[in-house]
Amino acid sequence: MNVLSDQIALVTGAARGIGATIAEKLASEGAHVVCADLLSCEETRDRILASGGKAEARELDVSKHEAAATLIKEIHSEHGRLDILVNNAGITRDQLLIRMKPEDWALVLKINLEGAFNLSQPAAKLMMKQRSGRIINMASIIGLMGNAGQGNYAASKAGLIGFTKSLAKELGPRNITVNAIAPGYIRTPMTEALSDAQREALMKSIAIPRLGEPEDIASAVAFLAGPGASYITGVVLNVSGGLYT
Repeated sequence: MNVLSDQIALVTGAARGIGATIAEKLASEGAHVVCADLLSCEETRDRILASGGKAEARELDVSKHEAAATLIKEIHSEHGRLDILVNNAGITRDQLLIRMKPEDWALVLKINLEGAFNLSQPAAKLMMKQRSGRIINMASIIGLMGNAGQGNYAASKAGLIGFTKSLAKELGPRNITVNAIAPGYIRTPMTEALSDAQREALMKSIAIPRLGEPEDIASAVAFLAGPGASYITGVVLNVSGGLYT
């Protein structure tokens, strides 16, 4: 079913990994997807087009407020609306606190948290005029439970959760929902590099003893973007297989 037919979606960090999978999932549900990333999104766009979907690729540095505002204006000019914003772009610069470089602290906060602000502010203005819209922020279980060596990442994701809940209260009266997804350990090149011992220890801590797949996150995004989630806002959807309960 094309439950998102005629809707315009913007997905950041869509060049690869979870972001690319989210873009492809929304397109499969009928949305026209604007794939945005600092890296080239042409491969993601081309896969969507090859499967019969609708998509375009845009270059975007989410840390640049003016660039984010310009992209929202261009989407409005070309499509007349923006229905779904997925703030997925994010980075890690892991290190113990006593060894962390101040620039690595600042960069993670700038991309992961300020980047979501940079897109959400102009998107919210547009959605308020429409009196409809969905904003979905990509948080992490690390923002809920913390993790040694990831103080900057945990702070950025915890901040994103607070931002999500506050924005939900602000925008709810205009029929705009704002939710977050907190992925657990998802099958990516990073988790594929785990040793057998590390993988075995991890599996013992997950109620569903497997790594998550990018499709698990994409399905959660599609649900929150769809009509079945019209009365859900301010929620952090934990998609971790029971790692964090």
